[in-house]
Amino acid sequence: MSPVVISLTCLGEPMPCLPPPGGQDKPSLSAWPSPVVPQGQHVTLPCRSHHKFDTFRLYKDNGILISKLHGAISQKGFLVGPVTPTHAGTYRCCGSYPGSSSVWSAPSDPLVIVVTGIYRKPSLLAQPGPLVKSGGNVNLHCCSEIVFESFIFHREGVSKDLWYLAGQRHHEGSHANFSMGPVTAAHGGTYRYFGSLNRSFHEWSAPSDPLDIMITGETKPSLGAQPGAVVRSGENMTFSCCSESSFDVYHLSRDEQPRGRWLAKGQRRGGESQADFPLGPAHSALGRTYRCHGSFNRSPCEWSGPSDPLYLSITDGNRLSLGSHLPTGNPRHLHVLAGPLVAIVFLAVLLFFLTRRWCPAKENVATMNREPEVDRMVSRGDPQAEDPPEVIYTQLDHCISMRKKTTPTSQRPEESLRDDGVYEELATC
Repeated sequence: MSPVVISLTCLGEPMPCLPPPGGQDKPSLSAWPSPVVPQGQHVTLPCRSHHKFDTFRLYKDNGILISKLHGAISQKGFLVGPVTPTHAGTYRCCGSYPGSSSVWSAPSDPLVIVVTGIYRKPSLLAQPGPLVKSGGNVNLHCCSEIVFESFIFHREGVSKDLWYLAGQRHHEGSHANFSMGPVTAAHGGTYRYFGSLNRSFHEWSAPSDPLDIMITGETKPSLGAQPGAVVRSGENMTFSCCSESSFDVYHLSRDEQPRGRWLAKGQRRGGESQADFPLGPAHSALGRTYRCHGSFNRSPCEWSGPSDPLYLSITDGNRLSLGSHLPTGNPRHLHVLAGPLVAIVFLAVLLFFLTRRWCPAKENVATMNREPEVDRMVSRGDPQAEDPPEVIYTQLDHCISMRKKTTPTSQRPEESLRDDGVYEELATC
């Protein structure tokens, strides 16, 4: 049998908030899945007791009787919805034994039902970021273009974790800040902000987008890329994250953005746990800075420390594609560019000085007419010959030198003499 769907039509005349005196065995009233209900959705309100009550009644606000449940159907609870702003408010329930409908238990503790989605959602961000080192601090900043008098800070899955903050005017809207720290593992989770006006305190705005706060530790994995940190465009590439700790899950993040994350299951390989992240063919948009974390299934909001950053560079042929994502502010990321640039400058300077030393301009080359040098050079062919004076012309053309020797036609040898040692040395300029 399905639970009874409750409308807000009152059953009979308004009744006192408290039932007749004498009842002490009060039941408990809860909301499933949550007392914070989006407009148009349903919520179940189970009224429970260890006593064998036969009938339950549900009251709202100032003791208005909303519904009654009898027998076995009462164990399923009160189903409320689809909710509207009129469903927002405070609820209580009470029970009675079979055959004693005039005597009721004491009322349950009050349960506040909040209806959300009445106003536009605010925005939520974490400063300095959603990954917080254990023992550190984080500031959760909420703002809206609507002037809310109050902001409600809520952690999903924990209905009692509600914090009410006074809204502050900011330009044309309002904002609020919530600080946490020093943080522990208990602070990890998914958070949202709501806005509210004082005239309708149980009617909230739509929730902000969820913000995951992760608490990081000291142990960090290592991150590598295959085939390397510099990849040709179109080439398949894979990130690998590994650690000596047996992490169940690995998280790959890009530019430390919460929405740029990939998950992979850790696998034991030798004495390490490792996960691979195949990203397919490389393209310029992948040229970012990457880190990875590890976590265990038993504590998904506790992550390891971040791996050392790895900057992925995408090349197009021989040209390095930098795009608009060149990392700034961290000199370690510039090694991909700094190395080649320094080498090019060094080689250019070295070639300049070598050229100046070994290859002087033509106009600086002197015409030499020194008899002893000539005698030394031609003495290899005929030690006894006595050559007449000669002139040696040296011509440099693009660092290639040839020596020509002129002698009288009658005494010129059939093959011109050449000093191989000098030629080779000059030719190496």
